[in-house]
Amino acid sequence: MTASWRLLPFLVAALVLVPVGVVVASFFTPANDVWQHIVETTLPFLLVNTFWLALGVVSGTVLLGVSLAWFTAVYEFPGRKFFSWALLLPLAIPAYVTAFVALGLFDFTGPIQTSLRAWSGSDLLWFPDIRGRMGVIIVMTLAFYPYVYLLTRNAFLSQGKRSLEAAQSLGQNRQRGFFKVVLPMASPWIAGGAMLVLMETLADFGTVSVFNYDTFTTAIYKAWFSMFSLPAASQLASLLIIVVFVIIVLEQQFRSRMRYAENKKSQRADRIQLTGWHNFLVTGFVVAVLFFAFILPVTQLCIWAIQSLSVDFDYARYLEFLWHSFVLSGLAALLTCSIVIVMVYAARRHPSLSMRMAVRTATIGYALPGAVLAIGVFVPLAWLDGQLSDLALQLFQIETGLLIQGTLIIMLIAYLIRFMAVSHYPIDSAMQRVTPNIDEAAMGLGLYGWAMIWKVHIPILKPGIFTAATLVFVDVMKEMPITLMTRPFGWDTLAVRVFEMTSEGEWEQAALPAVTIVLAGLMPIIFFMRQTEK
Repeated sequence: MTASWRLLPFLVAALVLVPVGVVVASFFTPANDVWQHIVETTLPFLLVNTFWLALGVVSGTVLLGVSLAWFTAVYEFPGRKFFSWALLLPLAIPAYVTAFVALGLFDFTGPIQTSLRAWSGSDLLWFPDIRGRMGVIIVMTLAFYPYVYLLTRNAFLSQGKRSLEAAQSLGQNRQRGFFKVVLPMASPWIAGGAMLVLMETLADFGTVSVFNYDTFTTAIYKAWFSMFSLPAASQLASLLIIVVFVIIVLEQQFRSRMRYAENKKSQRADRIQLTGWHNFLVTGFVVAVLFFAFILPVTQLCIWAIQSLSVDFDYARYLEFLWHSFVLSGLAALLTCSIVIVMVYAARRHPSLSMRMAVRTATIGYALPGAVLAIGVFVPLAWLDGQLSDLALQLFQIETGLLIQGTLIIMLIAYLIRFMAVSHYPIDSAMQRVTPNIDEAAMGLGLYGWAMIWKVHIPILKPGIFTAATLVFVDVMKEMPITLMTRPFGWDTLAVRVFEMTSEGEWEQAALPAVTIVLAGLMPIIFFMRQTEK
């Protein structure tokens, strides 16, 4: 039993490294005609597009997230308590949903421009093109700013007001104190949020697809499904994964050099009361962000969903989409949380350096874009499928066909690798509450191994397990590239339905599955709010 506990984290780490190794290895294989065509024609364009998108979204989310965090953490203005948690609500909306709502509203044929043309009698040449690069950046900024907001607000709550007072005591005004003292002190938290935003931007497929804005993820999908070249898709994925890991290493080096003290008493510091036009501007700014990032998209989705129900709604087919989404999300949550529980227990029983490294490796999958993981999982399993088919033919003279491809196995393995980190953190945090004395008492009663996990740890870990399962469930519900690229024939989900309808410009038909996904995404947000209040 002891050997099996030690072995599991290393097996999971190997499972994570296999797709990474397969994808990276393809970068060093001889290029085929499709890859040469991509390098000569579209690769420079993809690099430029991805660079400007990442730069614009990270800059926008940092600007928006830091300013909102500063206002809600340090200042007092009307509705501050409500806005402090309401500004997290855009996390419940997938970025690709915000994207097609923005296009449906602000495109040339949308109701906004149509109404303005009818009212003004002009062609609105001054109206910005929502389908351009700036439109993609704005939509993704509104979708991803809560990552920066959440982390930075925690930093400002713990040290922002005191740091500002210290700067003012040295003769600095409020503005200079913020930029010279408060902002540098909060830079590790800001960098952490910006890193999450950067990873989400590089991994995004749905938003850029809706806008028809070509990046690495869309190129990977097109190389596989339009050019029918898995090697070219693998080579594109390998280039993206190299970029991602370089960014991770640079960010860790940057953060490892930082050392900051934290003042817990600053949470009790009196807030600065805003008055006059400052009060009006800050309140208006916060309301505008919440309106465009959450209220407007959800309202428009509900309107479209009602229209689609009354015009064209296939009840049986929609239930099938819903059933597939719930089955995949439930299986992924069950599989991921079960493996993480055993892995955390193994790390607890054998806290060696190699064990910690194995657990760390097993949780790096969240940094990998979904399209990259789809390629990395599909290639080795397709090879294994071929080997099993040949073996069955040689030994038993039976043509088995495809045993693994076309099943849910590929999808579940990709989900497991992608969302291992999401479930590991809450379960591992809950495990820290289980003291060694509890284990010793359980062993004194004759409980070891699986019996101890089932009868002792799981009842104590229930809050952490519920949090982890909810997060994985909702993430899989929203996940698009893995589902789109690896699903079996006929296994369309709500996310796939949204992609198909938005690809054809059918915004109303995409609204109902999108509303369902948003409602599922609200679950962890509400749970987080309740835990914060407690």
